[in-house]
Formats: sequence, structure tokens, C-alpha cells
Amino acid sequence: MRVPNSVVLPVGTHVDCCREEEVEEKRHNIMAKITAMLAERKSNLAHFINNLEGSEEPEFYMDQWERLKEMESCTLTILNLVAVNCTDHHDIKKLEAAILEHVKNEELFPEVVRVLPPVYRQVEAAIVDISQSEEMADYGMMDLHYLLSKLSQYEHLANLGRELLQDVLRYLHRIGLVVWYEEINHLESTVFLQPTFLITMFKVSEGNQDCLQSPSSA
Repeated sequence: MRVPNSVVLPVGTHVDCCREEEVEEKRHNIMAKITAMLAERKSNLAHFINNLEGSEEPEFYMDQWERLKEMESCTLTILNLVAVNCTDHHDIKKLEAAILEHVKNEELFPEVVRVLPPVYRQVEAAIVDISQSEEMADYGMMDLHYLLSKLSQYEHLANLGRELLQDVLRYLHRIGLVVWYEEINHLESTVFLQPTFLITMFKVSEGNQDCLQSPSSA
């Protein structure tokens, strides 16, 4: 909801636990709930924006107003839900085919026809190589300046500059190969070469938070 021009493909699993008519009923209910959720979000944002604009001193809330307007402008495209039986190889292939069909849709993904300079592929291949090295085995992230120095050790990337690297990282972030939060001051110099590391870290953090919130059994 916070990413401009997002495209979401809902996937329903455990089809093998439902009758055929139940699958269609659940598909309809899920899509209806998503539609209602988006409508409620749009209404809430409009309400908050109107409140700020109608306040006695709206200039004091300009930062909040700008953030809300930015969220309001984010479009979200919800595709039709794909129902699969995860234990059925044919259903997995069906899901894969559906994803590929949507990704090739130029209306949904205008950049699908973008021709990338060869250096983009070269940097991508080098980053994959680095991310799979023993050096990255434990933590999956790297300082941006250090990453540039590592990439510069590749003969065909010896002249790679920071600005070009940042352009490539923006592309790799969009396609999900790496995670780079350049808009967050504390994280702009850190590149997560293994996005799965973030998932593990969040799970550990949530687990610790649950332990802190649980009442003591002592």
C-alpha cells in the first residue's frame, strides 16, 4: 500500500482441503474483503487529510499532510486470486505460468520492455556471486562503499562508479534481488544482498517481542 504502482497477486492455498464450490466461494469472499479494505483505506486517508486541511493552523501539520497525500497517490492493482494445491506439481506450474503472464503485461509493468545496459547484468551477476560467497554466509548485508570496492575487483567492473552502482541497485531492489532502503538515513549505506536474511531477522525480532509481552510464568 505504500509502494507506488504496486501490483499484488493474491494466492489461495490448501485447495485440496476444500470442495470445488467452496474454493469459488472463498475466492469471492477474499476478493470482496480486499476491495472493502482498499475502499476503507481510501476513505480514512481522505478523512485524515480533510481534518488537517480544516485545522486552525494547517501549516503546523504540513509534513503529515504531505505523507498522507503521498500515500493517497499510491495506486494498488489487485489481480484475480489464484487458488492452488501446494502438494500438486501441476498447480505450482499453473501459479508460475500466471505470474509470468502478468509480469509480461506491459500495462501492469511498463519497464518489462526496458532494454538494460550490459553493465546492469554484469553488476547483477557479480552481486549474486558475492552474495553466495562464504563472506556473506552469516549476515547477508554489506556496506555500500565496501560493496563498490568488491565489485571494482572484477576486471570488467574496475571503472564502476558509485552513482552508476546506485542506479543498478535501484533496479535490483525493484525486481527483488537485493533490498536497499536509500530513503532511510540510517540504512542508506547498507545493502541487503540476501533479502531472506531480513525475513529471518524480523522473525527473531517478533519472537523476542512476543516473549517480552507474554506474562511471566514464574
